[in-house]
Amino acid sequence: MALANYTDLLASVASWLNRTDLTAVIPDFITLAEERIARDLRARRQVVTTALMTVGGVQSVTLPADFLEAENIAITSTSPQAAMSIITPEIMDRKYPAGYQTGQPVVYCYLGNTIQFGPTPDAAYTISLDYYQRLNIATSTTNWLLTNHPSIYLNACLVEGCAYLMDVDKAQAYDARYNAAVDDLQLADDTSMRSGSAMRVRVL
Repeated sequence: MALANYTDLLASVASWLNRTDLTAVIPDFITLAEERIARDLRARRQVVTTALMTVGGVQSVTLPADFLEAENIAITSTSPQAAMSIITPEIMDRKYPAGYQTGQPVVYCYLGNTIQFGPTPDAAYTISLDYYQRLNIATSTTNWLLTNHPSIYLNACLVEGCAYLMDVDKAQAYDARYNAAVDDLQLADDTSMRSGSAMRVRVL
């Protein structure tokens, strides 16, 4: 059976579980699988770029809904473009309390689902954000991971399916296959990054 898109994945999970009565819950298996993949995998193909816009006098900007982790943040509306450094929220509160000082941001931190800038932006700045994107195949229909590494998707879904069916042995078997596939992809991706000219720095 082909695994080219969301519909194919739904059908394949039902086939591997050998059940025709799980139509209503298989989408939940996929959602839970993607939640796990979001925790376990950081590959270059996950990185996307978006532009955020600050507002003068407002310290924060809302992160994209599918944000997992930042790869790089820079101000691109200045000449030259300006990199920023990450600090903790505690240091932000001490050095750049909201509204106390305004100017071109030089540092940032994460607070909830926002990026906080210090000093508070004094104008509209365009912020280029390179970030790891959460997968949502139900919305996008297909994606690079299903196309290139369908075993990760399928085995992650089957773990959830077998857990739902209370089949511990099969859940453990599929879990081992999932972990092996993720480890192989992560190792290949990390090795490729080390052999290239760029160095990836994770924000944890």
